[in-house]
Amino acid sequence: ERRRQRMAVRRRQRRGPGGGRALLAALLLCVWCRAAAERVRYAIPEELGRGSLVGPLARDLGLNADELPARKLRLSEEKQFFTVNEENGNLYVNERLDREQMCGESATCSVSFEALVHNPLNIFHVQVSIEDVNDNSPVFSKAVLDLEIGELIPPGARFPLEMARDEDAGSNSLLTYQLTSNPCFSLVMKESPEGIKEPELVLEKALDREKQSSFELVLTAVDGGEPARSGTVQVRINVTDANDNPPVFSKSLYEARVAENLSVGSLVLRVRATDADAGTNGRVSYSFSNVPDSIRALFTVDSNSGEVRTVGPLDFEEKNKYLFGLGAMDGGGLTAHCKVQIDIMDENDNAPEITILSLSSPVPEDAPVGTVVVLLKVRDRDSGDNGQVSCELSGEAPLSIVASSGGSYKVVTAGALDREQASEHRVTVVARDRGRPALWSSRELVLEVSDVNDNAPVFEEAAYSAYVAENNAAGALVLRVQARDADAGANGRVSYWLAGGSAGAAGAAPLVSVEARSGALYAQRSLDYEQCREFTVAVRAQDGGSPARSSTATVRVFVLDRNDNAPRVLWPAAAGEAAGGAAAPFEVVPRSAEAGYLVAKVVAVDADAGRNAWLSYELVQASEPALFRVGLHSGEVRTARAVSERDAAKQRVVAVVKDHGQPALSATATLHVVLAESLQEALPELSERAAGAEAAAAELQFYLVLALALLSALLVLSVALAVLARLRRA
Repeated sequence: ERRRQRMAVRRRQRRGPGGGRALLAALLLCVWCRAAAERVRYAIPEELGRGSLVGPLARDLGLNADELPARKLRLSEEKQFFTVNEENGNLYVNERLDREQMCGESATCSVSFEALVHNPLNIFHVQVSIEDVNDNSPVFSKAVLDLEIGELIPPGARFPLEMARDEDAGSNSLLTYQLTSNPCFSLVMKESPEGIKEPELVLEKALDREKQSSFELVLTAVDGGEPARSGTVQVRINVTDANDNPPVFSKSLYEARVAENLSVGSLVLRVRATDADAGTNGRVSYSFSNVPDSIRALFTVDSNSGEVRTVGPLDFEEKNKYLFGLGAMDGGGLTAHCKVQIDIMDENDNAPEITILSLSSPVPEDAPVGTVVVLLKVRDRDSGDNGQVSCELSGEAPLSIVASSGGSYKVVTAGALDREQASEHRVTVVARDRGRPALWSSRELVLEVSDVNDNAPVFEEAAYSAYVAENNAAGALVLRVQARDADAGANGRVSYWLAGGSAGAAGAAPLVSVEARSGALYAQRSLDYEQCREFTVAVRAQDGGSPARSSTATVRVFVLDRNDNAPRVLWPAAAGEAAGGAAAPFEVVPRSAEAGYLVAKVVAVDADAGRNAWLSYELVQASEPALFRVGLHSGEVRTARAVSERDAAKQRVVAVVKDHGQPALSATATLHVVLAESLQEALPELSERAAGAEAAAAELQFYLVLALALLSALLVLSVALAVLARLRRA
């Protein structure tokens, strides 16, 4: 953190007093450019602590703090190196960043990821460059370098020394070397064809093994960081007898190109060094120079043959070039060094990777064409044509896939959605590269379709007919109607209402009611066929959507007749029904009447209908049963024989009228007949009949008074007995 603050101070000092305004203008221009290109770039030093600020991401994307909760800003990177604050939209470090672990020896190091915002859905590409800080000291592979120098070697001879390795990058990895002061040796830097400065030990004056057989020097490597870091190695020089020819490599740089995924143990290349000396002084052995452990994990060198072979898997996606040093040493201790460069060729060994960034499911069925439902990213770690990817959708669904920037794809609706036909759609995203043979991968997408109220309830029948027998109980079930709604949830929940009746059925609506949930129609009261033979009601089915949809069906209710009305005799009227309370009517039949003479006609009606109203007539009582007969269906009372002088002058005829219901109901008609030639002759008979009626009435009145007197006497006697009983007990 202190190093980062010092770097910021030096940058402000270099900008001078007018640098602030220039920097602000540059920042505004940079933000505008980034917004236009949908890409945001930041640069931070490595080794920042967790929670360190990277930059105001929301502001750079053009979002203000008020709309952050609705836009739902989030990151899509697979490994969460960074995190975004949901309140202010700032980008922070989520874990410690080590540039050397992340990018190795690469000259540049950055982390790219996507920032997603919703409502509307959009994607922005964010790139954070990781700048190197001088956090690694130069390191030698050995603690001690042993050199053997023959005493006959003339001054000016040079001996390559092992180079130190610094894992930092840029100027932090530029090394300079220092050697402790000694009159016999000095240090010079040799520049290789690659521009790398290599340390060499220079013999300044001839050595005499008999005077001094060994020397101990300290080689110090200092990097270019600020503050600088250093590493040391002890150089032990053993003065030997004459081995005056060092090994010489046939090339200073050996190059090879091999395919990745080369099997372990495969030969990569062979280096060769020769030594002009003889015997052990001319026997050369090969070994790695100062190389990192990562090189030793992948390659090995045969000390005798100089063959370089693989000992680990090579992966082009991890690293496509390896550069390291090899050393050759003869038996006298003289060494030589060369460089080996191995280029890794890419093979199509990585299938495309499909990552779903956002899935909008469920999607309403009324979503317009072109609505983005899935946002995904496809990446192939191979390079060239092997890394070029194309995507397509497999499956029957109204969806299509559209390519976006930076390897992103959008799955959008290509047609109208209908939940009633398909409540979900399953499609497969197939990503295929252009390698030979091509590799592919797939990812299944399940898109649910949510319901909207786009269907009205539909009755099973447009018109219903119901039959109800009259005199039904109140609350009896008349009919059950049913409507179905293809929608789901509340949109498909149907309720029933009465929507009125037919124009000819005045007062029909109160006759029935409908249950809102089941659609059952119940009679509100007992129905009477004689008052209402049929009526029509309209039932409306309405769903629970908003706005609600409805439909109407017509229910026609027919009332069935029951035999609940007895026949009513219109003629002859009963005595109590005669006008003014007069005596019952009578018919005069001349004594000269022959058989078949029409005496009278019994007239009756029945309020029922059908068989319940079919009437038949029978003679049940007559003063002279053989004298009269009645027509079965006509009700005509006729003489069955000729009237004789022996027949009584007054005749009484009783006829019964029956209907054909089950059970049958009946009524009786009483006909008084006077046998006389004329009306004057019949009047005395009628007077006697009236007097007899008055006498019968007087007799009935007498009996009523007598009964009342007896009841009163009985009551008085009971009270007296009760009083006497109480007095006796007292």
